[in-house]
Amino acid sequence: MWGTMNKRIEEALASLCATHTLPEEEYLYLLQHNDEESRALAAEYARTVRERFYGKDVYIRGLIEISNYCKNDCLYCGIRRSNKDCFRYRLTQEEILECCEIGYPLGFRTFVLQGGEDAYYTDERLEVLVREIKKRFPECAVTLSLGERSRGSYERLYAAGADRYLLRHETATKTHYEKLHPAEMSHENRLRCLNDLKEIGYQTGCGFMVGSPYQTKEHLAKELKFIEAFRPQMCGIGPFISHHATPFSAFENGSYEDTLYLLSLIRLIHPTVLLPATTALGTIRPDGREAGILAGANVVMPNLSPQNVRHNYEIYDNKINTGAEAADGLADLKVRMEKIGYCVVEKRGDICTGEL
Repeated sequence: MWGTMNKRIEEALASLCATHTLPEEEYLYLLQHNDEESRALAAEYARTVRERFYGKDVYIRGLIEISNYCKNDCLYCGIRRSNKDCFRYRLTQEEILECCEIGYPLGFRTFVLQGGEDAYYTDERLEVLVREIKKRFPECAVTLSLGERSRGSYERLYAAGADRYLLRHETATKTHYEKLHPAEMSHENRLRCLNDLKEIGYQTGCGFMVGSPYQTKEHLAKELKFIEAFRPQMCGIGPFISHHATPFSAFENGSYEDTLYLLSLIRLIHPTVLLPATTALGTIRPDGREAGILAGANVVMPNLSPQNVRHNYEIYDNKINTGAEAADGLADLKVRMEKIGYCVVEKRGDICTGEL
């Protein structure tokens, strides 16, 4: 089948599948010669590796977007503080717990509390909330995705029972980071947060946008080396999608095909990583979730937020929050996964610790 493929591509993918590492220049070569045949072979390898550890299981996470207030002014984000047209909201503890009460009987065994960097959610408030979720649902995992905090804050929330923390590093290249963020934010602090989270004991997730403004193939090769070195338990990537109320409104969206290829490469680099088929993939193409799973992903995150606020958590334009992307559309998601040979399961979905 692969007789016409560039031999160097074929050898590089076979080597990555076997050893889970490549020199940075080989990653760059793979990215520079990204064609349909290369993507198909990478996805085939990725599915084989993924199924060795996770079979056909697809883990679901109940996403609860607790607040769209944010102190930051990231240039790509629709909930940036400078967006005066954003209709702000924050959920109460009671509303968040109600989302969990709805999600548990649907089969969710992980709840993801995601939000902007909102000072309302102090350590004290979050500690009470995390403890109450763990008290009511002791077999469930609690994942936090609430941005940069102090090490002491992370330690307190971990002691309260939080299991996982998602914090996209956005880019492994400092100069690129500075083009995406205001001067008061630093690449060094973002990496400090990620290292603190791992040292404390969280199952730690990082990630980046594919096709973000000013991103080059060289940047993406460095992303792959970063994943190789950092070894996150989770890695969230998706195509950059612009938002009309940001300085990047006129920039072209990231590539669907590039995102799928990178999902496959990340699976080969880190065979046991928990790898979502993200909402952004489903936004850019109706079959994005399915394509992500077929490229090596093994996680989907349906939206459990109250329906009356979902449209306000608009970090990019046209973000989907209905149908198979919503918790109330879980039956649809299960059918979609079954059609491509996979099965949504009611498990916490922790990282596999089996031997490579």
